[in-house]
Amino acid sequence: MPDGISPALGIPHLRRTIVGGKLRCELGGAWNLHALEHRLGELQPQLAGCASEQSCEWDLRQVQILDQAGAMLLWRAWGRRRAAHLLLKPEHEQVFQRIDLPPEPAAARSSHNPLYGVIALGNGVLLLADHVLAVIMVFGQVVLDVLYLTRRPANIPWREISASIYRTGAQALGITALVGFLVGVVLSYLSAQQLKLFGADAFIINILGISVIRELGPVLAAILVAGRSGSAITAQLGVMRVTEELDAMAVMGIPHTLRLVMPKMLALAISMPLIILWTNSIALIGGMVSAHAELGIGYVYFLSSLPDAVPVANLWLGLGKGIVFGILIALVACHFGLRIEPNTESLGIGTTNSVVTSITVVIIVDAIFAVLFKDVGIS
Repeated sequence: MPDGISPALGIPHLRRTIVGGKLRCELGGAWNLHALEHRLGELQPQLAGCASEQSCEWDLRQVQILDQAGAMLLWRAWGRRRAAHLLLKPEHEQVFQRIDLPPEPAAARSSHNPLYGVIALGNGVLLLADHVLAVIMVFGQVVLDVLYLTRRPANIPWREISASIYRTGAQALGITALVGFLVGVVLSYLSAQQLKLFGADAFIINILGISVIRELGPVLAAILVAGRSGSAITAQLGVMRVTEELDAMAVMGIPHTLRLVMPKMLALAISMPLIILWTNSIALIGGMVSAHAELGIGYVYFLSSLPDAVPVANLWLGLGKGIVFGILIALVACHFGLRIEPNTESLGIGTTNSVVTSITVVIIVDAIFAVLFKDVGIS
């Protein structure tokens, strides 16, 4: 005689029968998380009783719904292995196949694997190539958008460009001024300590002028903008991805690069040289104050000697770097922003990767500039 509970439509149930002298457990109803929530305490002892019989046959053909929760409940009752005698629907076979997948060998995951380094290096190279290709595609689309706007100036997104210049340029003046002033003071103070030993106090103007205008000013401003504005751009695009605003723009036929990427690249290309001029000025003021305090160099003498100590080519080189840095920072930030998945974890990871990559790119490009223009502006 069957024992158990009377089956009802959709309610998970189990019935024990004897067929040919063997125990058969017939399951029916909906074996999913929602249906099992209120009957778990009743079904678990029944499953354990059936599983205690090694020759028990399991018939799941009457099960209407089976999800991962129901399959895992049966899997644990079977001793974390597939039952020897099992009848089930073909569509439910895939649920158990996912549970029955063999674990990845520990040697493949372990760093002790002899090929671990090669595999990691290959994955890194492929990931880098994927990012480079995606950045090139975005930049190419921006170039096409610029060509399109040259033929239709009325479609230029002036509001987006103006807003981006304000956010990335005007709002960054405070932090760049503070950091620039402190860097100028520290650099002047350390240089003054060494120049005193050789009686070459006047050369502090050359050291400050060349180092700040040619290298420190552009790189310092770019790093600050990458950390401040680059992260904001990535987060903005990432939030638009999470809230499906980017999908809505695609449905309406509004290209992402025309309205989002190109205005930010153009805004940073305009604002970065201005930020560099501002940072250079504040850093030189800080160096001038420190030089006056340490070496007694007058402010008038410092300012009048600066143009002779630093050729104007260094200024143009620094401003040229600023344009390139601005375009690259915006491009990298937009690239990572557009690749963010619609979840908060991806948003945080993407923003972090954007800042780190932008700063790395700035330093690499600055090194390339230093090599290419090593004979420019050095008298």
